[in-house]
Amino acid sequence: MYKIRNISMIYDMDTDEKLYALGGFDLDLPDTGLVGIIGPSGSGKSTLMYCLSTLKKPTEGIVEYNGKDITSISSSEQEKLRRKEFGFVFQKHYLVPYLSACENVMVAGTGSDDDVGKKTEKYLKDLGLKEREFRKKPAKLSGGQCQRVAIARAMINDPRVLFADEPTASLDHENAFNVMRILKEYSKERLVVVVTHDRSILGDVDMMVELWDGNLSNVTTR
Repeated sequence: MYKIRNISMIYDMDTDEKLYALGGFDLDLPDTGLVGIIGPSGSGKSTLMYCLSTLKKPTEGIVEYNGKDITSISSSEQEKLRRKEFGFVFQKHYLVPYLSACENVMVAGTGSDDDVGKKTEKYLKDLGLKEREFRKKPAKLSGGQCQRVAIARAMINDPRVLFADEPTASLDHENAFNVMRILKEYSKERLVVVVTHDRSILGDVDMMVELWDGNLSNVTTR
């Protein structure tokens, strides 16, 4: 699904001390499966995810998705791609404060109200929320509960690629492993890319991409 060639991201281009967030490397990702991108802070893992999802354009190199270089398509084409085929979970949940947990998920849905409502309740239950919490607004939910609502929202339209940036950072270990179990199940027919610094949650990944100072240090597959 993804072919990345000579990808680099350079900040402070006009200064003598350029910052290489990505140092120029090749990487192929599968059509389906759970992929973990791991590395310390500043290693370039989030930057790589943003380049894969068209949220950032690399300074050099090609990001090919299903045979098309998505770094060279127009902004409107990139937006359409994100809307139709990508789902996102960020470190901050970005929930709408005046909507309930259910409404925050459903507002992103594109199917019929009935289908979206059923999927919303299923995902929220699978992610560990209780029915009494479905109608609560974000201010009445814990940080971990809000993050799980955000994960359900990202999954509601069955995106072909789900990008998750530190999706378990605000969760305790039990809920973190439950979320990873759900993402693993979801990845059986889709591609899930998880960016994290926590190696303990990546025990079931199909592919591990390790970054160090903007460069690949190791890639392992099952």
